[in-house]
Amino acid sequence: MFGPSILFCPADRSDRYQKALAAADSVIIDLEDAVAPADKVAAREQLIASSAAAGAYAGPGALDPARVIVRVNPVGTDDHDLDIAAVLSTQYRTIMLAKAEAASQFDALGDAGLSVIALCETVVGVERSPEIAAHPAVIGTMWGAEDLAASLGGRSSRHDDGRYRDFARYARSRVLFAAKAAGKMAIDSVYVNIPDLDGLRAEAADAAASGFNATASIHPSQMVVIREAYAPSAAERDWAERVLDEATRQPGVFRFEGKMVDEPVLRQARTMLGR
Repeated sequence: MFGPSILFCPADRSDRYQKALAAADSVIIDLEDAVAPADKVAAREQLIASSAAAGAYAGPGALDPARVIVRVNPVGTDDHDLDIAAVLSTQYRTIMLAKAEAASQFDALGDAGLSVIALCETVVGVERSPEIAAHPAVIGTMWGAEDLAASLGGRSSRHDDGRYRDFARYARSRVLFAAKAAGKMAIDSVYVNIPDLDGLRAEAADAAASGFNATASIHPSQMVVIREAYAPSAAERDWAERVLDEATRQPGVFRFEGKMVDEPVLRQARTMLGR
């Protein structure tokens, strides 16, 4: 399980790898959209070189393979096969498959010993997300808003005020449900308006409250906001402690501070406290 703040980093900018990992809980080294076609060969070379350096992992600042995810190009592209060959020559064993669209795409990846986060960012991928999430090689799902808009022939995933359009809200929920039904982690999509930290805070808080495990991001300045949004507040932790303490004296359903408490509420309290 990866922490709540996950930061994308272009694979052809190895000078940023360590800085990204120091800022975030995990880093996604991106061989796909963040790298221009002409730079993909160099990006794979830098990825391989970074893993060689990580072989002597010795603490903060080093590139810990357990905290690295490599986003690879979609199945069926020439770059996909080259990406997988590059990953398999490193110590990294978690990948994110861009534009995932079928459970069968994960068979060879699982056979190669890779754990996969399925990025469902097309109409087909979103609609097939339940069968994708159920694949044994898949450890989690993420959805992508802008690629999804493009696959629909749309122009944007959000209204002018920042709210998601209905199709994006549907996809977000469907991919979340698919992950949770399969017992896998769910990652929320990036918030692309970098200066709008208040908007990010509200969206990340909603993601955490909805059951997402993490939010992907594109800038180091977003890390603190995401972590704070996923962490229970002091008031929430205090309430959770008190209601669980009361439950030791109250069998079954009981009234607590004006509200009914049953087992689902107690499970929420345990989740807040990491129990």
